[in-house]
Amino acid sequence: MTDLDATTLREAYDSQLRPEIPDPVPTGVTVERDGPLVRILGLDHRGFLTYRTLDGLAGTELDALIARQVEFFRRRGEGVEWKLNAHDEPADLADRLRAAGFVPEDRETVLVGPVAPLAAAVPVLPEGVRLREVTSREDLERIAAMEEQVWRADRSHLVTGLAKEIAADPQSITVVVAEADGVVVSAAWIRYVANTGFAGLWGGSTLQRWRRRGIYRALVTYRARLAGQRGKTLLQVDASEDSRPILQRLGFVPVTTTTPYVYTP
Repeated sequence: MTDLDATTLREAYDSQLRPEIPDPVPTGVTVERDGPLVRILGLDHRGFLTYRTLDGLAGTELDALIARQVEFFRRRGEGVEWKLNAHDEPADLADRLRAAGFVPEDRETVLVGPVAPLAAAVPVLPEGVRLREVTSREDLERIAAMEEQVWRADRSHLVTGLAKEIAADPQSITVVVAEADGVVVSAAWIRYVANTGFAGLWGGSTLQRWRRRGIYRALVTYRARLAGQRGKTLLQVDASEDSRPILQRLGFVPVTTTTPYVYTP
């Protein structure tokens, strides 16, 4: 695909990446359907609700679908994230989620960019920093510890979730750390989405004193090269406001925004 207008890229995002279901499904993870909605259980510290479209559901029918999810997770005593994109219909979906007890978290920008120009570049790192691909639980725990320093919150769920994905199919995901003097200063991973032209970029948190030194950009370039080696043509990122400007300078195009709506029993 060479056309990088936002509408074309958003159509590719909708048709190829949604609903966001792990493939293969890791051991211990359950995928269920309720009408157009897909429930994913056991992958993360809370459930996940995803869909391509809601098939025109609106009004009382939509309220009933939302209420069933609230009741399902209330009985489980488990939180759940409903991933809402700005272009999802109906237009009042966010209002209906809030009325049902879902609370919005920070909005992110969904960006899509071409693999080829990024894969042609060479990752440039600060002196003393190196990139390394990891799979061991020990390294995943080091990533979680780094992220806990960044976010001041428990990130142990990353260890469990990433370990499940690696065990299910080591070829579907690559986890990369940036290290300086044996310390993990940043980490990111890439998922190669089966039967699509896409790879997804995730993570990218960096310790405060190592920011603005090109590490995030180097991790993007390194992962683009991995995607290119696997025949992927497009990269997708859900970006924070810190990352969005960097990605746009690298050629990524904003196609929509996404907001996690979270219900906590």
